[in-house]
Amino acid sequence: MANKTGTLYLIPCTLGDTPAEQVLPQHVIGVACKLQHFVVEQPKTARRFLAALKPEQPIQALHFATLNEHTGADELSGMLAPLQAGQDVGIISEAGCPGIADPGADLVNLAHRRGIRVVPLVGPSSILLALMASGLNGQCFAFHGYLPIAEADRRNSISTLEAESIRRNQTQIFIETPYRNDRLLGALLAQCRPDTQLCVATDITLPGEEIRTHAISQWKSRPLPMLNKRPSLFLLLGKR
Repeated sequence: MANKTGTLYLIPCTLGDTPAEQVLPQHVIGVACKLQHFVVEQPKTARRFLAALKPEQPIQALHFATLNEHTGADELSGMLAPLQAGQDVGIISEAGCPGIADPGADLVNLAHRRGIRVVPLVGPSSILLALMASGLNGQCFAFHGYLPIAEADRRNSISTLEAESIRRNQTQIFIETPYRNDRLLGALLAQCRPDTQLCVATDITLPGEEIRTHAISQWKSRPLPMLNKRPSLFLLLGKR
C-alpha cells in the first residue's frame, strides 16, 4: 500500500518582535512545534521564530528548504518529497501569512496539483488588518504589492489606481520598501485629489502601531508620521 501523503500547513508568523502568543492561537503554535520539515523564505529568521515557540525537536534537528524569489520552478518538486513520504510540512513566510504576497503560493499550487492536503492556519495578515482598521471599502479591494520606483512610472501608477478606485469604489492597497515610505507618502499627497481617502497603517501589531485615515487635504494640514524604516501599508479610496 502506498504511503499516505502528509499535510502542507501554512503557518503564519509574527509581523515583528511581538510575542507569538499575542497574535497566534495556541493551536497554531502547537502545530508548528510538532513539525520537523519546513519550507521558508529565510532559514535564519524561521529558526529564530520557531525557537521562540519552543518546538518539540531541537532546532538543529529540523529540516529547512528555502523558497524565495530566486527559487526555480524545477526545485519545487523536491520540497514536496517529505509530504509524499507521509511527513507533514509547514510553510513559513518572512512575515505574516504564507501565500499572500509570498513565493509560497507556487508550492501550494503544486501541492494541489499533486493531491496533497493544504491547511491554512490562523494568524496576522498585515493586508487584512490594515483594511479592517482603515474604515475604507472592505467589500471591494485590491492588493498591488510594490508601486514602481521610477518617479514618472510611480506617478502614472498612482493616477491609475486612484481612477480605478473611483470607478469601482474599490480600496487600493499597496506597500513600499520601508526606507522609501516617506517618499511614497509625499508622492501620494502631491498626486491625489483632495477628497481621496488615504490610510497609512504602520507597525501593525507592534508597540509603535499607528493607523490613520484622512482625506488628502487633511493629511496636508497635519503633521505627517515618520515612516522611514517602519513597515507600512498604504490604502487609497477615491470619492465618487
